[in-house]
Amino acid sequence: MMDRFVDLLRHGEPEGGGRFRGGSEDPLSPAGLAQMQAAVAVSGDGAPPWDLVVTSPTRRCAAFAEALSLGRGLPLEVWPDLGERGWGDWEGRAADQIPAADLSRFWADPVGYTPHGAEPFAAFRERGLRAWDALLAHPARHPLVVTHGGVLRVVLGAVLDMPPAALILIEVPYACITRLRLPEGGRPSLMVHGPAAGIS
Repeated sequence: MMDRFVDLLRHGEPEGGGRFRGGSEDPLSPAGLAQMQAAVAVSGDGAPPWDLVVTSPTRRCAAFAEALSLGRGLPLEVWPDLGERGWGDWEGRAADQIPAADLSRFWADPVGYTPHGAEPFAAFRERGLRAWDALLAHPARHPLVVTHGGVLRVVLGAVLDMPPAALILIEVPYACITRLRLPEGGRPSLMVHGPAAGIS
């Protein structure tokens, strides 16, 4: 039987630039939209074409995913478990708007330190892994998953068997595309991770 594939695409740059965003509904900036259009225009490496689009419900993912699914005649599914981690008091704030001591505690202990009102990392990771398990069980042969940097890190951590504290070390730029191979009877493997040009 042919291998299956999963492509995970982080959203492009939102209006307002880099901030801690969970459920914030900022739209994509013009640059962010161009980033995502470039990502999905890449021809790929001969793997089967996408047969499904799955998306986070957040506007910066879902609006693009809906337009893509309509334009390519693909089914669309919206999965709440693909949403980004909620950041509580940090929601919508840039790093330089957060007290330096609090930010330092977070970088030093991204698993154990939870900003006030934020979704605990363990709960977020559990939710992301639930989405990953649903993708593994899905009958689609090659879905495109439009989601967030945090979710991508959780999935890559599961595939690569990384400790949770190390996930923050994975860089996930805007419109980063990650391709995973799902061999029949074998373990998932990482094929590509990076800007869209990486899979051309």
